[in-house]
Amino acid sequence: MDREPGDRQPRDRDPSGRPRNARPRDGLGRPLAHGDAGQDRIPDDLVITGRDAAVLADQLLRDGRPFHAHEVLEAAWKTGPPDERDLWQGLAQIAVGLTHARRGNARGAVTLLRRGTERVQAHQGGPDRYGMDIPAVLAAGSDLAARIEQHGLDQIPLADLSPGLLAGTV
Repeated sequence: MDREPGDRQPRDRDPSGRPRNARPRDGLGRPLAHGDAGQDRIPDDLVITGRDAAVLADQLLRDGRPFHAHEVLEAAWKTGPPDERDLWQGLAQIAVGLTHARRGNARGAVTLLRRGTERVQAHQGGPDRYGMDIPAVLAAGSDLAARIEQHGLDQIPLADLSPGLLAGTV
């Protein structure tokens, strides 16, 4: 069947009828045309332990793939224990802030980095969270937001947009 220009691809849906976004994405999560080769996706229905989420998100962040790290952190937020949801949501927001920075959106980067660090702050004095260095993550997020706000994105080295989460990688 030939499609006319402007015809839309039918929306992929899960078994319950909820829409899924099956479009391929580039390394920063931007949608590509159907049929284009994109980056491997994080499954929409991912269920992951806190430790596995921390390790995988750490690797994705250090590899310069903050959008994909955000998807892992979002899965941990949605499936994890209720008392950890703010932690995972804040970390996901920090990853989105890094995504905005890599895409050149300084305002979005500052907003999400600040929002994420505020949400994560309540967890910095708590128990060891899966090997994550929460104080270092907070310091890196706050420092990066301030530097972007003061100097813009042109002055930020790319390496500063790839912090880790685990102790020794931030």
